[in-house]
Amino acid sequence: MSDPVAKLPSELDQLPDRDTEETAEWAASLDAVTQAAGPHRAQYLMRRTLQHAEAAGLALPKLLETDYVNTIPTAAEPEFPGDLELESKITAWNRWNAAAMVTRGSRFGVGGHIATFASAAWLYETGFQHFFRGKEGDGSGDQLYIQGHASPGIYARAFLDGRISEQQLDHFRQESGGNGLPSYPHPRRLPWLWEFPTVSMGLGPLSAIYQARFNRYLNGRGIKDTSASHVWAFLGDGEMDEPESTAALALAAREQLDNLTFVVNCNLQRLDGPVRANFKIVQELEAQFRGAGWNVIKSLWGSAWDELFPLDTTGALVRRLREVPDAQFQTYATRDVAYIRQHFFGASAELVQLAGVLSDAKISECFHTSRGGHEARKVYAAYQAALSHKGAPTVILAQTVKGYTLGAGFESKNANHQMKKLTTDEFKGMRDLLGLPIPDSAFADGLVPYGHPGADSPEVRYLQERRAALGGPAPARRVHQVALPAPADRSFAPLLKGSGKQEMATTMAFVRLVKDLMRDKETGKRWVPIVPDEARTFGMESLFPSAGIYSPLGQTYEPVDRDQLMYYKEAKDGQILNEGITEAGAMADFIAAATSYATHGETMIPFYIFYSMFGWQRTGDQMWQLADQLGKGFIVGATAGRTTLTGEGLQHADGHSHLIASTNPASLNYDPAFAYEIAVIVKEGLRRMYGESAPGEDSDVFYYLTVYNEPKVQPAMPEGVEEGIIKGLYRFNQATDLEVAPAAEAPKAQLVASGTAIHWALEAQRLLAADWGVAADVWSATSWGELRREALECDEALLRGEERVPYVTRVLEGAPGPVLAVSDWMRQVPDQISQWVPQDYSSLGTDGFGLSDTRQGARRHFGVDAESIAVATLAQLARRGEVPASAVKEARERYGL
Repeated sequence: MSDPVAKLPSELDQLPDRDTEETAEWAASLDAVTQAAGPHRAQYLMRRTLQHAEAAGLALPKLLETDYVNTIPTAAEPEFPGDLELESKITAWNRWNAAAMVTRGSRFGVGGHIATFASAAWLYETGFQHFFRGKEGDGSGDQLYIQGHASPGIYARAFLDGRISEQQLDHFRQESGGNGLPSYPHPRRLPWLWEFPTVSMGLGPLSAIYQARFNRYLNGRGIKDTSASHVWAFLGDGEMDEPESTAALALAAREQLDNLTFVVNCNLQRLDGPVRANFKIVQELEAQFRGAGWNVIKSLWGSAWDELFPLDTTGALVRRLREVPDAQFQTYATRDVAYIRQHFFGASAELVQLAGVLSDAKISECFHTSRGGHEARKVYAAYQAALSHKGAPTVILAQTVKGYTLGAGFESKNANHQMKKLTTDEFKGMRDLLGLPIPDSAFADGLVPYGHPGADSPEVRYLQERRAALGGPAPARRVHQVALPAPADRSFAPLLKGSGKQEMATTMAFVRLVKDLMRDKETGKRWVPIVPDEARTFGMESLFPSAGIYSPLGQTYEPVDRDQLMYYKEAKDGQILNEGITEAGAMADFIAAATSYATHGETMIPFYIFYSMFGWQRTGDQMWQLADQLGKGFIVGATAGRTTLTGEGLQHADGHSHLIASTNPASLNYDPAFAYEIAVIVKEGLRRMYGESAPGEDSDVFYYLTVYNEPKVQPAMPEGVEEGIIKGLYRFNQATDLEVAPAAEAPKAQLVASGTAIHWALEAQRLLAADWGVAADVWSATSWGELRREALECDEALLRGEERVPYVTRVLEGAPGPVLAVSDWMRQVPDQISQWVPQDYSSLGTDGFGLSDTRQGARRHFGVDAESIAVATLAQLARRGEVPASAVKEARERYGL
């Protein structure tokens, strides 16, 4: 029978012990302390020893958890530099107006959230008064990722500051009239205030990490000195369950992003109840962040607890705090002192003795209100320590009470996230608690009044003086965009003239174009190539030695392929962001680069290339974040389509990204067939996004291009097709252009294809002419989405009494015969234009799941190959009586369908 206490094997067993007697003495000493003073004393001594070893510079693994107490002792807190009385008044006004705004809005049923800001008010106010740098000082200022549900408090502060009017407060969540305020941080809806959209929870922390990293990238490349910019991300403890929230913690630690601070508001409540009902979220997050290499600061308890901890000579209080689960502690915050004495202090004789010297008032203060996140001194100490820490990012775990100061009906209640208003009596109680000079008569009309001490009051003067000293108002979005000069035409010339007899995939054509554009003297340095690994799949390895891969450490090793022409080169000033296997991280990179024109006043041109299947499908939420943040750049879905990526099969076969992309109003989506189309689209995109945009043209857009890995001979650009390429449709060739053209009276059809499908359509055109005497013209549909967008605009114009004919209708008008649309996408993609096509219309597509096969096998499976197109065209003509029905059956048999 095995020994139940036998020593488990350890990595130390692999290392030689040069003095086993000394080791045994240390172990015996620990055993003696455990036996004589108890395990808690032994634990304390071990931790003290580890602390001493760390201070002495000994490299030892760190503990993942510390006790459930503040990281910064009271004696070590720095002197608070502000006027605490005035800051308390300012915070009180902000609390009041945030609650009033949401309550008044509830008359219209528009909702809103009160409890989140109530818990976090001091976390924000301390930052605004002493830490957050504005954009009117040197550099770019700080970047603030405000927790979405706390937006009413930010509006309330802007109201106090004079940046928002009372009328705007009264139109919270009512934007259609033009004076309203968006529900959450939305740069597209309130672009002078909000910089970063954060309410799609999890994207804020992910973006904050990559924003801090991009700040270093700009600095490393010599584009802008961002050394003074600090990124602050305010998060909820429940939000940390989102996988995106913690997806990049290791990156932040690995690259030593000490320009980044997470502030996690630990009010112990999710949207429906406790975050870790049976556990402790603070301890879990501490272990997670410490394990990832972050500096962790816990600010859990307010000053009322400072009197308790010195009385805890046995450690019983600290042990009890650590063992009580979150849900129970939330209950303590809502129950009377008798309950707390019985259920908390009654857990041990030592705690009963401790409680005997505490007054009911002291116990009530500690358990009901005194939290580290509610005291300016505690918050200031945590923020100062975060900024002082070098070599790693910092997370501050600040404990608060959700719904703090809103009264017993709100504080720590499970339902407070859904509670949208206070009663008049609750507001009066809040007024008395906050000490605000609001008379009862102000409630006479049945509405809670807004409060303001006056534009020349000490509170407002203090607030404005502090912001002036820190570089102006915050949050604030400023755009200093200067149009970039157009790149030289020589960069586009190789694609416009075609590839001659050489075959080239459109993926390679795009990369070749960008490589040439990166050499441009004026704008070349502003390109930001982004790839989530597999750069070689997309033909980007040629960029490695010339542009370099960004790394804050440079290259600390000799690459294995150093003797090769296209070796792997990392550099501190590298231009490429090669992220590893993380589409979410690459997309966060893209957002930071795409909005640098506003964040830093430096226009960058990002292009992000990826397997098209892993773009919109996997990170579509971030595409919306990009649109909301008014980002610009080129997103490139490579190895596109459902049948071009041979052998990979279902999980790599994208037949639907254009359908998803079409839902985003800021995304201009193109499916080019030829290299010259790519050149025209990219040139137009550079003009529209970064050059002189046309009157009424929205420049706050981004481009989604799909490119293919199927090598084809690339033709030279025909004359006069530029407009059609940009608008989305042009005639590539006519049946009369064929070597053996059909007779003039032959049945006619129009084949409209996008992307790689144009090659099938061209082969079908030849089959129809040679085998069936049918004259089919072939059209290149570079953008089904842009055709639809313009057509919808024409429909909307009709409602205003304007007569406009859609471009797709005008271009196809008069083209003889039916229209057959085909692509490597689901039929819904080309069907976007069907209602505006004047001819009989049908489509072919790759609906269903992908499969592993050859290109030809997959296309035959989906019925989109040249033979299938020919048969489908004959079927259309047969329905119109223009060819005999027998021709369809004969064609199916001939082509083996």
